[in-house]
Amino acid sequence: MNTFSTDATAVFNRRESEARSYCRSFPTVFASARNATLTTSDGRDYIDFLAGCSTLNYGHNDPDMKAALIDYIAADGVAHGLDMHTHAKAAFIETFERLVLKPRGMDHKIMFTGPTGTNAVEAAMKLARKVTGRQTIIAFTNGFHGMTMGALSATGNAAKRAGAGGASLAGTARMPYEGAFGADADTLAQIETMLDNPSSGIDAPAAFIVEPVQGEGGLNAASKKWMQGIARIARKHGALLIVDDIQAGVGRTGTFFSFDDYGIVPDMIPMAKSLSGMGLPMAVLLIKPEHDIWAPAEHNGTFRGNNHAFVTARVALEKFWSDDSFAASVRKKGDFLEKRLTAMADELLSGASLKGRGMMRGIDVGSGELAGKICAECFRNGLIIETSGAHDEVVKVLAPLTIPMEQLSAGLDILENSIAANVAPMRVAAE
Repeated sequence: MNTFSTDATAVFNRRESEARSYCRSFPTVFASARNATLTTSDGRDYIDFLAGCSTLNYGHNDPDMKAALIDYIAADGVAHGLDMHTHAKAAFIETFERLVLKPRGMDHKIMFTGPTGTNAVEAAMKLARKVTGRQTIIAFTNGFHGMTMGALSATGNAAKRAGAGGASLAGTARMPYEGAFGADADTLAQIETMLDNPSSGIDAPAAFIVEPVQGEGGLNAASKKWMQGIARIARKHGALLIVDDIQAGVGRTGTFFSFDDYGIVPDMIPMAKSLSGMGLPMAVLLIKPEHDIWAPAEHNGTFRGNNHAFVTARVALEKFWSDDSFAASVRKKGDFLEKRLTAMADELLSGASLKGRGMMRGIDVGSGELAGKICAECFRNGLIIETSGAHDEVVKVLAPLTIPMEQLSAGLDILENSIAANVAPMRVAAE
């Protein structure tokens, strides 16, 4: 392991781009990690409620995935394969087909895109336009789909969009997500009215792209009724339905897909983050067979064949998704998380609200300033946690799904104490 004779952060401040982000909130150097614990170079342990933004749903360094990967590397298994056939890829596809697709009656093709979620979204948007011959993609308020130009055009956050430097982010139309105008506003009716009106100025859409739970947009969770309504409107207008399950999928809400219980079958499903199981770069686009009209190499990427990720992804599926026991444990932890966060919101934060679903939860504390102070206090006390939302107003819990219950409870104790420490002075000042 490397050691540093000077301030370990100096090299990052000296040479790493100003684009760096999370390290500004967590200014330390991490040296090792196991499940839900991150350990710094000076030996301090932190409970991880970030989990690589839901990239580490199975925690850090799962021993079975690690052992399989070590064995594969030791046997000179193919590491980089473009889109050539390899044993590792075949084993992953067969396992995904057996444990994910067939039990759900899904016949989707698996397209291996570049290694990030934004590339899977780019592929979905391109293919929707190719299939329909239309240009407009309907995206939603507070949606986040990636940082490359096409995906960024479907992303709502102004700060993220500003990164385009003024370049045109065209080809999308924005519609209100469920609850965007308050609980009493029927956004489905509003969307349908806009699309039914030939003078609304909205061109016939190629696709709708939607997150069942908006990971970066504030943990807004769509209801089953609303998701079914979007699927119906898409069909009515000859548009494809793209369900972005990059952050909310792979068990985060208590089922493999975040829409498993919603009675919809998306035309395309971008996936990444926890799909590889161990944090290795891997992204796919699931495509209904009738829409898979790509010409060879029409969308490709040098690193679409990360065989190391295929190895760990296969082990993850076999270990966690061969039966319902893992999903049941996630749902149990999700219920516990909901109760704890609800109590914090009710007892400590007047007017705060619970956001999200399953193990993708947070508290809307009303302001980004307060949320930031709470997260900073958590870090000082050994918990890594971030914010979400249009104004960073949501304190967001994304603990590994494998976190032991006692460690989850300990992390929530830190969060509760951090909220209390920041709210108490506000109450005194108000009095």
